Amino acid sequence: MCSGGRTPRCAAAAREVGVKEAASPVGTRRGLFFGWLGMLLFSGTVVATRFAVRELDATFIALGRALVAAALAALVLRAHRAPWPRRDQWSRIALVAGGVVVGFPWLITLALRTMPAAHGAVIVGLLPMATSVLAVLRAGERPSPAFWLASGAGLLGIVVFASTRGAHGLGQADLLALGAVVLGAIGYCEGGLLAREMPAAQVICWALVLSAPFLALPTTWVIGRVGLSAGPVAWLAFAYVSVLSMFLGFFAFYRGMSEAGIARVSQIQLAQPVCSLVWSVLLLGERIDAATALAAVFVVGCVLVTSRTRVRVAYAVPEAP
Repeated sequence: MCSGGRTPRCAAAAREVGVKEAASPVGTRRGLFFGWLGMLLFSGTVVATRFAVRELDATFIALGRALVAAALAALVLRAHRAPWPRRDQWSRIALVAGGVVVGFPWLITLALRTMPAAHGAVIVGLLPMATSVLAVLRAGERPSPAFWLASGAGLLGIVVFASTRGAHGLGQADLLALGAVVLGAIGYCEGGLLAREMPAAQVICWALVLSAPFLALPTTWVIGRVGLSAGPVAWLAFAYVSVLSMFLGFFAFYRGMSEAGIARVSQIQLAQPVCSLVWSVLLLGERIDAATALAAVFVVGCVLVTSRTRVRVAYAVPEAP
């Protein structure tokens, strides 16, 4: 007998009859924790990339970091003796690979060659909202009006703040960044869906392994053309985007989306530009003025509101061990 619908058989039955289950309070809190952890790891990406592109080719950074992460992913899959994905899951893993392994890193790296950090914050700030829209269209999630109001306010806060710091105009770099946002949203949403069917860590691992053969040749060509001459700071920045941004960050973020919902956890990324400013203070010696601090408090407050709003789902939310 299905008591609470917590067994796999009951979960399947819930999906068949369209019952809308909600994550348990413990699962939601745990999912939000992993979402915040993933966002913190992602937040250093812009600063690290700006360090790396000073001495390393942008294409090498975008593709090479995926190859480094793919090597680590292969080791993880082998160590855990992970089963091969089902045939119907490979096409979805390809969407994750195209979105967050290749598309977003490559396009945003090309954009950051000429785009100021504040300008980039405006464009990348669209990613949480784009992911939430896909969560509605693709994942069947139904956020409450309060959710949309809080997330819209957070997005507006980022736009207003960044515009006061020189983020004006629309150029080629903006189009590259917008393309990155679209591909990134697809990769996040599809990865969040897959993380309900397999361990979250395996989602990004299989996406990295799948993309590796297609990245090896262009990466080798770039190395042969421009070489790999760079100082220790550039290599340290490259290591950050390879291991933390491209690899470990997704372990936490996909786990968070699988437990607390794609729409809710994706809004945590509204705080990412604010956290990136903290990185810039620590690593670049920049100062945070009163307006910056106020904007940070406002955006983080909006994120906290979205995390406490209701999000109806049309799937059985798994209880993670």
